[in-house]
Amino acid sequence: MYVRFLKLRNYRNYNELDLALQPGINIFLGPNAQGKTNIIEAIYYASLGRSHRTHQDAELIRWHEEQGSILLDFDRRGVENHLEFQFSRNKRRRILLNEHPIRLKELIGSINSVLFSPEDLFLIKGAPAGRRRFLDGEISQASPPYYHELAEFNRIISQRNSLLKRIRERHGDASLLELWDAQLVKSASKIIAKRLEAVRKLNMLANLMQRRISSDQENLTVTYEIHGLDEAYGAKDGKSENMTKSFTSWYNEMLKQSRETDILRGSTSYGPHHDDLVLTVNGINLRTFGSQGQQRTGVLSLKLAELEFLRSETGEYPILLLDDVMSELDVRRRQQLLAFIRREHIQTLITATDAAYFPAEGLGRYYQVKNGRITR
Repeated sequence: MYVRFLKLRNYRNYNELDLALQPGINIFLGPNAQGKTNIIEAIYYASLGRSHRTHQDAELIRWHEEQGSILLDFDRRGVENHLEFQFSRNKRRRILLNEHPIRLKELIGSINSVLFSPEDLFLIKGAPAGRRRFLDGEISQASPPYYHELAEFNRIISQRNSLLKRIRERHGDASLLELWDAQLVKSASKIIAKRLEAVRKLNMLANLMQRRISSDQENLTVTYEIHGLDEAYGAKDGKSENMTKSFTSWYNEMLKQSRETDILRGSTSYGPHHDDLVLTVNGINLRTFGSQGQQRTGVLSLKLAELEFLRSETGEYPILLLDDVMSELDVRRRQQLLAFIRREHIQTLITATDAAYFPAEGLGRYYQVKNGRITR
């Protein structure tokens, strides 16, 4: 999978951009605030239908313009596709795949990418929501039905929480909670089954990457922690489908026990929206006791494992987007990362402020970015 051509119109600081990309490594050099990250953002947006920097599509449109667009020509399994996003300050965006309008749920899985940015260095020591978002994004690209199920679960949680608040204010019927609980447990079981399956694969791949980067000195373990349970799941034997059968009765019991508390708080205390990933190196919890170097190696291993996971699930590597992370990695980690990319022939877009982070020659195609203009 790779992007052949990227066209931006009134997007961020680009008036018009027509950019041909090579299937290998593409490096964008220039000072900060020149438009390098906007290139990364546009391709990431094409994968998940959202930016990693804003929740407002209007912010993507160039100042003083009413409309903007992203257009990509990309190859997937040897077939060329055309993807277009049309933005307007006064209308809802339009998504067209091969000239046909599609909805967001039909977009997911069309073009896959993995983004590694400085913010991801906080993935391990940050809040659980970031790790859930990482896991959900990875699974959604590999399995679009999971994205649909996740959207359904979020709808159920929203409706249940709304009912809880009405009950608290004595405007709702408490007996209706039984209906929402049944739907919640059913959806939660599907999500957990898919997450456990993904974490089991991710654990194996991440440990392999960690051992490579650390010269066989460190073992990385990724486990799935279900809120309210003492036991974490990840590198265990057994099928996730069998494990989730026991969760059905457990969830039902916990929802009953927490009902009064849920009504007082107006929120649901148990479910996949509270779960977390736990990462340990040689038995040490990275979030609590890991050094900064170990945490950065752990994040790098996770990102490389995500690449391998998507390849194993879809049959080809996703596009790798590295946004200004070379300055955050030491020489050894940079060398390990670049060697992996070159060996596996992954299309990669890299932004950086200094060419000194890269070999003098033979790595890929270089671009200079200045004031929204790109030159070879």
